[in-house]
Amino acid sequence: MFNKNALVLYKKFLAIVTGLDGDKICIQFMTNGGTPGGKKPTYADLKVREKDIILLSSEPASSLQEALSYTDQNISSQIQEAYELLISDESTATAPISFSELQEIIRSSIKPTESWFIYNTLQEGLLFTLDEKELANGKIQFIPRTNEQIEAIKQKQYEKEHEQEIHDAFIKRLKERKLNLPDDARFMNEVENVALCKTEKSKVMQEAGVTQTPEKAHQLLLETGIWDITKNPYPTRYGLSMNSAQEGLGLPPEEERVEVPGYAYAIDNEWSTDPDDAVAFDGKYLWVHIADPASFVKPDSSIDKVARNKGTTLYLPEGAVRMLSETCFEEYALGIKEHSRALSFRILLNEDNSVQECEVLKTFVNVKRLTYKDATEQKDSPELAPLFEIARKNIERRNKSGATNIDLPEIHMRVDPETKKVEIGPLIRYEADSMVCEMMLLAGEGAARFAMNHNIPFPYVSQEAPELPKENVPGLAGQFKLLRCMHKRSVGITPGMHHGLGLATYSQVTSPLRRYSDLIAHQQLRAYLSGEKLIDKDTMLERISQGDAASVAARKASRYSETHWKLIYLLQNRQWQGTAVCIDHKDGEALMMIPSLAMQMSLPGYDSLELNAELTVKATDIDITTQKCKFEVI
Repeated sequence: MFNKNALVLYKKFLAIVTGLDGDKICIQFMTNGGTPGGKKPTYADLKVREKDIILLSSEPASSLQEALSYTDQNISSQIQEAYELLISDESTATAPISFSELQEIIRSSIKPTESWFIYNTLQEGLLFTLDEKELANGKIQFIPRTNEQIEAIKQKQYEKEHEQEIHDAFIKRLKERKLNLPDDARFMNEVENVALCKTEKSKVMQEAGVTQTPEKAHQLLLETGIWDITKNPYPTRYGLSMNSAQEGLGLPPEEERVEVPGYAYAIDNEWSTDPDDAVAFDGKYLWVHIADPASFVKPDSSIDKVARNKGTTLYLPEGAVRMLSETCFEEYALGIKEHSRALSFRILLNEDNSVQECEVLKTFVNVKRLTYKDATEQKDSPELAPLFEIARKNIERRNKSGATNIDLPEIHMRVDPETKKVEIGPLIRYEADSMVCEMMLLAGEGAARFAMNHNIPFPYVSQEAPELPKENVPGLAGQFKLLRCMHKRSVGITPGMHHGLGLATYSQVTSPLRRYSDLIAHQQLRAYLSGEKLIDKDTMLERISQGDAASVAARKASRYSETHWKLIYLLQNRQWQGTAVCIDHKDGEALMMIPSLAMQMSLPGYDSLELNAELTVKATDIDITTQKCKFEVI
């Protein structure tokens, strides 16, 4: 209960209790403090609920005016003494203390009219902070600040008072590329935003006389030590997250599945951690088993939307950014557990290896994992030999249909997450690589035919016929020329010829853990098998387009990231020398391919160099920010 003439806080104003009116409390507070011209203060009277006011002093005050006008020059030193007394005890140094208790420490005897002045002095000072959370609960408590907190506030106040002086000194240091780190790093945020393509303008760069481009911002960050040369800005520049999907997939649903006898083989690189396909031949049918995350990921669910926005798993030399969460592999990848759930494509082949029939089944499969090397060594085994023979026939069939086969150097690159040391080696291709590729093409062809036969809106992949040269040179130069003849692939809901592969109709369905177009294809197939509503054509096209746009951004970010780390590799290995092969000529330069780096470069003045001629080169003038690197002939 509030006594008459008690001082209270009302919406952070000082008020005095003037009486009671039923369950309401009558208060008076000042609305206007008067003016220098002699205008008198004005007051307002209100009736409020008990919970709307907070008790400041229970003892009756002589008047509201006296409490508002009270001052005392000695109070600051007394608060200082109280603060030192409180922090001298480590057990209570930063413990909250009630206002009434704190007043008793500050002064042994306090009149009610002094409380408002002490309250304000505590709030405005540096030594204590008002506990706003407890204030909302109707209690006035103060917490002693630590020395570090006080110094931080003083520094902030100083910076506010000397803002322009501090800024000018920073710009001077920036122009000289002599920042005081880490303190000056806080002023470089907008420069980082330009370097990461989050904004186009930077006042700091303008004042420092630096052109406002991502490349110049990147260079400035390197020169000032804000960024290390290993900093890879490209995924962020393309609007991509560097975090894998966070929402985990639950356990696969219990549903009727066909138990496929025997074993299927998940064949992949030795460093693969997300196997999503397995193959087998039972004497009659080719089986291509694919991971089945669509059994859990429903169309337009939160997981589906994240996957659509990512488009694909982003593979970078420094690691993978997953389209689906890292936690899904235990239950959904094939071969992590020997007994795996799959969406399986059972394919019956004609004598010429074309697809006669394809059935899609929900299955349980027994899976064994092999590396490409292991599978190649076992290619004559009863289990694998038929698969290699099917692959051979399929290559022959596709070649007869005009498939364009391009073989350019590939590398395997890895970045140590701690040291940032780059390792580059040739990507060794085994015969099993080609075999698995053909199995995936047959699955994609079979799935496309199945969707066409059952009028399922589906993501088809097509490619226009290339304008191939009548005669072509051999070697790398010839392969490069073929590559330049190829058109971009197209993803849509209308089936069409994929001329690059030599297939009349084709769809990608073999990587639903890492490609959104494959995931949505699985969603459609599963909906058809279960008799559920299919995604309509317009919605399918919209989602395919969104996923494909994200995939394009990921491919660009991956390509620029790979170049970034190749240049880091050259900086880390200054003595590097390598063979460069002439693959084309342009504008008085020879365009060269360095097979050991899978990297193209130009040599001015070598326009007469014969195609496929080899030179030994070394790198000079490496610029990380523009991704330019000059090479000279040794």
